[in-house]
Formats: sequence, C-alpha cells, structure tokens
Amino acid sequence: MPSSAPHDVPRPEYPRPQMVRADWLTLNGPWQFEIDAADSGLERGLRERELSGTITVPFAPESELSGVGHTDFMEAVWYRRSVTVPAAWAGRRTLLHFGAVDHDATVWVNGAEVARHRGGFSPFTADLSAVVRPGEEATIVVRARDPRQGPQARGKQSTKYQNFECLYTRTTGIWQSVWLEPVPDAHLRRPRITPEVATSSFTVVTPLSANRPGGSVRVTVADAAGVVATATARADVDLAPSVRLEIPADRVRLWEPGDGFLYDVKVELLDASGAVTDAVDSYAGLRSIAIDGKRVLINGRPVFQRLVLDQGYYPDGLMTAPTDAALVQDIELSVAAGFNGARLHQKVFEERFLYHADRLGYLVWGEFGDWGANDGTEQLPSASFITQWLEVLERDFSHPSIVGWCPLNETTQVIHDHVAQLDDVTRGMYLATKLADPTRPVIDASGYSHRVWETDIYDSHNYEQEPAAFASQMSGLGKDQPFVNDKDGRPISVPYRGQPYFVSEYGGIWWNPELAGTDQDADRESSWGYGQRVRGEEEFHIRFAGLTDVLLDDPDMFGYCYTQLTDVFQEENGIYRFDRSTKLDVERVRAVQIRQAAAER
Repeated sequence: MPSSAPHDVPRPEYPRPQMVRADWLTLNGPWQFEIDAADSGLERGLRERELSGTITVPFAPESELSGVGHTDFMEAVWYRRSVTVPAAWAGRRTLLHFGAVDHDATVWVNGAEVARHRGGFSPFTADLSAVVRPGEEATIVVRARDPRQGPQARGKQSTKYQNFECLYTRTTGIWQSVWLEPVPDAHLRRPRITPEVATSSFTVVTPLSANRPGGSVRVTVADAAGVVATATARADVDLAPSVRLEIPADRVRLWEPGDGFLYDVKVELLDASGAVTDAVDSYAGLRSIAIDGKRVLINGRPVFQRLVLDQGYYPDGLMTAPTDAALVQDIELSVAAGFNGARLHQKVFEERFLYHADRLGYLVWGEFGDWGANDGTEQLPSASFITQWLEVLERDFSHPSIVGWCPLNETTQVIHDHVAQLDDVTRGMYLATKLADPTRPVIDASGYSHRVWETDIYDSHNYEQEPAAFASQMSGLGKDQPFVNDKDGRPISVPYRGQPYFVSEYGGIWWNPELAGTDQDADRESSWGYGQRVRGEEEFHIRFAGLTDVLLDDPDMFGYCYTQLTDVFQEENGIYRFDRSTKLDVERVRAVQIRQAAAER
C-alpha cells in the first residue's frame, strides 16, 4: 500500500485496496465545520466564508471521534479545507475521492461546483483539473444535506431524536475517507476481475477514460513465487479492453472459506512506445459460486454458511471504524465464535473491511442500507435506490469474499392487485444486480417481501425463541413448504419455488449480564432484544444450541445468519458487548457451530 499519509492522521491507510495508485494524498484530519440547522447556509454565505467550528474527518459529527458529538437532527452540514495540490503532479489530472457522504452532497473547489451526489453509502469522485493545477491551492467546500423527512436510504439510523429498538444514532456528512490522486488524461478506471474456476483463469475488464492511438493494456498476475500469467490487449479500439489470464495447473490455488489466498494483479496502461502511463495494483481470488437444487456451492462443494449479522457500528465512531485494526478485530471475533462469514446488514461497509475479508477467507453477503422508505402505509423506495446500489456493485464486484447480494431488507408490504412502487424498485434492483454481476446469487429482499419470482435465493427472518416451536416452524422445507414471513396472516411475498433457502435472521437472544433478575419491561428503553430475555448465561447457551441445531440438522438448509455479532447501543443481543469485550463463553458458542451440518454430508 502507498504510505503518503502522516502517522498522526486518522484512518491513514489507502482507502481503496483493490485499486491502488502509488501517488495519493489523504485529506483525513481537521476540517472547518458548521451545522446548518435549517439548510439556509447557501443563502447565508457559508460557501464563501470561513466556518465557525472544526471536525476530524472521516468521522461523522454525531460521533465522539469527530470532536463534535452533536446527536440532534442536522438538515445540512458544511465542511471547508484548503490543500496545496503537489507540484510533482504536474501534467496529470487531479481527482478528489469521497468514500461516502450522507446523504446529498455538493462539492465546490475554488468557488466552482465540481460534483453532486445522492446517497449516503456509495463513493463518488470529482475531477479538479478545470479549477486547480498542481502547485496551486485548492479550497474544498462540501455541503451535505440529510433531511429528517421523506423516503431516503438510511439503514439503521434513528428517525426519532433518541435511539430506539434496533435503530441507532444517525450519521450525517462525511463518514469515510477523503483523498486526492493524480491520473493522466487517458487513465485506468476500476478493473472488473472475474474468476473462472472451471478454466483456472481470470477475466479482467479494464474500463478506460479515453483511448489513445497505439495504446495497450497489460495485466500481470503473480503469487509469492513470481509472475504467474501476463496478457496484453489493444487499448486504442475498445473503451473497456478485456484480457483472459490462464493460471498454470501447478500455480492454481483456490480462494476458500478460511483460506483467503489472493493473487497479486497489476494493471498497466501503455502508450504507443510501450511506456507505462498509468498503473494500479490490485488482487484477485480464484473461487466459484454455483447453485445445485437447494444447495449453494463454493468451488463446487457445499459449504454451510454459518453467518453472523454484522451492523458495523462502533461506540466512538458510529458507522466509521476507529482504526483499520478494528475492522480486522470484528472478523477475528466472528471466527472465534465459530462463524465463517457475515451478512453485512443495512450498511455498505467501507471497502477496507472487504479487503480484510478477502485475505482472511471470510464469507460476506453485501447489502444496501435501504431502510427509510416506509411512509407508515407503503414502501416508497425511489429510483435513486437503484442508482446508489449500482455504484456499490461497481465498487465491490471484484471482491472474492462476497458470495451473494442483498439489495433490500424487510420491505414489508401486503401483495394486492396492483403493481406497487415497491414491486418496480425491487425488480429494478434485482435486474440491475444480475446485469452488473451474473456470477453471484441475489436475494431480491431479505426476509419479508419477496417480489421477484425468479429470485436466486429465498429466505426468511424468524425470531421465535423456543427451540421446539422454531423446529416446528422450520419443518416444511423438505416438502417445499418453508417458513415464509407474512403480515398479520396476509401474504407479502410471491410463492417459494424450490430455490436455495436459509434463515437469514434468527436468534437475537436478549442478554445483559448486569440486568439479570430485573424486570425486562422496565429495562426496555435502555436494553432491548427479541422475545423473552434469558435469565442467565446458561439459559442463553441452551437456547442458542437449540435454535442453531434445528438449522444445522436440516439437509435442505444451505446456511443461517445469527443476530448478531455485537450489542449495538440499546440492542443487547450480541455475542460480544458493544465495545467488543467478552460477554459470554465464546467457546461454547463456537462448539455448537463447528460440527458438520447435514447439508455438508
């Protein structure tokens, strides 16, 4: 990774580990900041003047680590920072990257608008070459609007002043890294790397910003022993040159759950003389995903997916991990408890989490933070949900750890005799996902309202706490009559058609050791969970084993997802506490999970 970030800068690591350039400049650290409570800042001159406060980027102003800690609603916030573009970047274009800004961002540089972006979970980039040259100072101003009302992809952000049930402190404005990097006029865009286990090869598609006469693209795959394969394609006739690299039999090593073997990949853009004009470092894992009846196969064999729900919140950083090491720790804690992957829930995780999942062989289901579209009677996701999700798919396509996509979650709505807005957007997000990535299975909506007949995966959410009742509810899968979520007995999903099936949320066992023996109803504001809170740790382990055994013993179940990895604020159903400290006997949790599942026999 490049090392152009000072050691005292927060989150100094390169933010985009699957497309690394040698030259870059982090803009994390102190920025001027001001809350614009009524979104009148443009009229009041906030774009032109110095701002009244400071904030530490990339942490949201609601977080402790930002230095602001303002947790009330903010209709808009403003940021301002000046930076000198390095003179050594002369002759190249300067790009300004934002990992994520919640929710609607406008960016000005030296008084000129350079970008607008909607969506709090996906990245965007501004080209600054028309407004600032290398060696000159750039004054960057960002306004982020985050309205309280109206349909908006919010994920788990609370729509009330306080946190409640499974909704948490909001995130407004910049919450992922910001950085500059130089590129030539004709430069590489994000490569799309597709592994093909059947032919022991990688296909690498390299979109270009422009073509130049006589240019070419060269892709090199290497392992620890050196170069494995090289391929070259003309870059003067196709806007997205494609190459296929076959891996010799003696150098083939698959990416497996628990063994995240990665090949190094270098992509270079060459001019007519053969000189390298742009280059990025990447990596790839050789693994396949297939569907055989009700089984989901990884590298041709059934791998029972023992997933945990991971919401990616931190006490001091909220949706932003305080350090890169904290991302690694969450994966290690999950594996220590016997899980082999996670459903990344109601949030698009920063890309460095996926990098660590890639190298650790950790299975991941990618999800969009779609909650926030229910007006009380209907689900009203907008067309922008599709555009935001496409940006996520473009960013994350090449990560081998991702084994499935989940565009929507718990979109409860009764089916009636008219095509609803939910139907249009659900189908749009499903089709967009399949078009962008035909290599992975897609759940149209996790749990609840399945609206796409041909969805690759069918699932349910079931928080029944009694193992015997849970077993009864789950008993119909072998007869193609699985448990299906409804609303007060009315259908909210199209019928099950024999797809691979799993319970993608279960458990959620409510347990706070400090409240053992107290009245759970009196504690509900400060402590919340599903069903009846267990009275002690032993009762937790008995219930966890009973529920989990039901799913492990079902030969037609390809996996499960337990709720959840850690407590999150008042929601106290984690395997670990919110601060990641020990809450219960993790070895007992692990022992339940690591036995062979019926689907693996």
